[in-house]
Amino acid sequence: MKIAIIGAGNLGVSIAKGVLHSNGATTMYLTKRHTDDIKEFEKYGNVTVTSDNRKAVKNSDILVFSVQPGHFAQILEEVKDLLSEKHVVISTITGFSIDRMESIIGKDNYIIRSMPNTAISVGKSMTCICSNEIGAKRINLAKAIFNRMGHSLEIPESQMQAATVICASGIAFWMRLIRATTQGAIQLGFDAKEAQELAMHTCNGAASLLIESGNHPEEEIDRVTTPMGCTIEGLNEMEHQGLSSSLIRGIVTSFEKINQIRKS
Repeated sequence: MKIAIIGAGNLGVSIAKGVLHSNGATTMYLTKRHTDDIKEFEKYGNVTVTSDNRKAVKNSDILVFSVQPGHFAQILEEVKDLLSEKHVVISTITGFSIDRMESIIGKDNYIIRSMPNTAISVGKSMTCICSNEIGAKRINLAKAIFNRMGHSLEIPESQMQAATVICASGIAFWMRLIRATTQGAIQLGFDAKEAQELAMHTCNGAASLLIESGNHPEEEIDRVTTPMGCTIEGLNEMEHQGLSSSLIRGIVTSFEKINQIRKS
């Protein structure tokens, strides 16, 4: 596939790494206004780094836009005359609706809206996607791309704001939980490096158990809680201190904030 990533910032670079590490591109264009900090990608041989968005579009079939929301409309205007039936437009821009994209480039273009997270750089992204009517013909292509870098799920566009909170912001939420577990392990006597190693791999194991088994979390919790044991004692104290309610309230607060951004 000939892929262009328009806007190689933090997320764009993560996507680039994910695609390249999975050998998912025959050629790749990376664009950025100032390219010095992404020049290193040219070592791959099939990657061209440029500040010229039009050049990237001309030489690519899959166009992944990962720019600031305030710049996206202008960039679409800049390249819309180059778009043809070969192009698939994939947006990662938060809050930028399919209707708005269609108003700029037209309804006759394949438009996919996606929300990956930064774990895409290590092939572990949870990416939600949706499309316009004609884009539905290319939705499996988009899923194939993102499945090379993790897991993808097609959802209605009406749920994209919520998906952004759960999957994109969710990376930060889980990092904070891992950090808290690390701090607890240090208090119990492990050094910082050991503590983080214990927390990271235990978290990874918990998620893998659910993915592989398909079980509900409570089923796996029941496997490690014994009557009057230390696990249930710890879980109950966490709930007394508001672990679940705090996490849920944080998720809802993030969702309320993202909806405010959308309206502004």
